[in-house]
Amino acid sequence: MLIYALLPLAWLLINATKTQQGLFDSFGLAPAGDFALFDNIVDTFRYDGGIFTRWLLNTLLYVTLGAGGATLLAALAGYGLAKFDFPGRKGVFAVVIGAVAVPGTALAVPTFLMFSRLGLTNTPWAIIIPSLISPFGLYLMWTFATDAVPNEMLESARIDGAGEFRTFFSVSAPLLAPGTVTVLLFNVVATWNNYFLPLIMLKDPNWYPLTIGLDAWNRQAGTAGGEVVFNLVITGSLLTIVPLIAAFLLLQRYWQSGLSTGSVKE
Repeated sequence: MLIYALLPLAWLLINATKTQQGLFDSFGLAPAGDFALFDNIVDTFRYDGGIFTRWLLNTLLYVTLGAGGATLLAALAGYGLAKFDFPGRKGVFAVVIGAVAVPGTALAVPTFLMFSRLGLTNTPWAIIIPSLISPFGLYLMWTFATDAVPNEMLESARIDGAGEFRTFFSVSAPLLAPGTVTVLLFNVVATWNNYFLPLIMLKDPNWYPLTIGLDAWNRQAGTAGGEVVFNLVITGSLLTIVPLIAAFLLLQRYWQSGLSTGSVKE
């Protein structure tokens, strides 16, 4: 499993150090004669008027608003479904489970038709709004909040006069931190690597995320008169995964359970 997971990363890192010619003159898992990583990075950001920087900023925008909003909505909704009893609760559970079973690609075309009627295609909202809905994140927060937040703590906060929103953000949110971070990372990865939805929603290269932009560079080799920039595609792919690795390393300390252990005396 370790080899399966790390071999593609090793291939990507090794080949990002090669020139365009070096990619074809050397073995894929062996370094070439010249080390061109830093030159490739500079060329990646300068190529085509520096469009790579625009794609990177677009991706950060989609992740910040889409994944961040989806995590907030999942936390609020999951907490509400776990800690409040109301008519139709079981029906909501059935809908959420059904939504988890539906693949995102099956909803892409209906979403495109709906957004086309609303005039939102080829805009950032066509990527951000669908990203706000995360059935899996909602289900995960629902199940996590059921056990992570003791009812006795909520009752104590209410007796002390705290409102529901204050109770959530002051008492429940810290206890939900491990689950929230997990959902956030899932949503960040899903939005960062989103390919099919931007592919059908966006036509303007200025609004492309990194996935679509790098694919456009890659497809240049198959077009008449297109410039072959495989070295920049590989380097751009390496730069694309760096923020994801950093996010996992920075947030992994929040992946811990038992934060509420000892907070309730039985």
